[in-house]
Amino acid sequence: MSKKPNQKHDELENVEHALSASELFIEKYQKQILITVGIIVLIVLSVLSFRNFYLQPREIAAENEMYKAQAFFAADSFKIALDGKFDQTIGFKEIASEYSLTSSGKLAAAYAGICYYKLGQYEDAIKFLTQYDGDDNYFKTTVIGLTGDAYVNLGENNKALSCFKKAADMKNSVLSPIYIKKAGLVYELLKQPTNAEMEYQLIKDNYPKSTEATDIDKYLARVQK
Repeated sequence: MSKKPNQKHDELENVEHALSASELFIEKYQKQILITVGIIVLIVLSVLSFRNFYLQPREIAAENEMYKAQAFFAADSFKIALDGKFDQTIGFKEIASEYSLTSSGKLAAAYAGICYYKLGQYEDAIKFLTQYDGDDNYFKTTVIGLTGDAYVNLGENNKALSCFKKAADMKNSVLSPIYIKKAGLVYELLKQPTNAEMEYQLIKDNYPKSTEATDIDKYLARVQK
């Protein structure tokens, strides 16, 4: 029983020693600590100022320009949607450049790529499509797949195949079978019927209710000859 008071006394001494050591450390490095804290506060304030006074206003401006360009895009006026019209919109290409730090600016790059694709300018389409890295699964999958289509039109089938496989791997129940089928078609172009068969069989096994599955037996029969 007599040990308990001593144990408590020892514990108090340890705590006091630790506090004293901390105080000595703070006194010794007070200047450095204050400088570090000041730098952290300055960084936080700079980030908040950049976001609130620069980025947010530019995001709003980019959204307004996107709205106008998208109206031309919806009307299949891809050239105007891309390059703009002096008195109405600056176009996706300039939005992507001028507002590149905003989410709308990044989206504009994808739209610019789609416009270039529609206009048959496939190298420029790839340049802009590959800039997009958004979070929307459906749109991102479509952009990757369209990049593959652009490569097909340029005769770069191996690069197209890589894009189609990447799009298929996004696991979108509607889009994945589309790009699996396109991968199979590219394998046929590359004279690789066994690999094409594997892609077509994947549609039959994993996406039996998809539109692509309705006539997949025809494609299987073609590569199984």
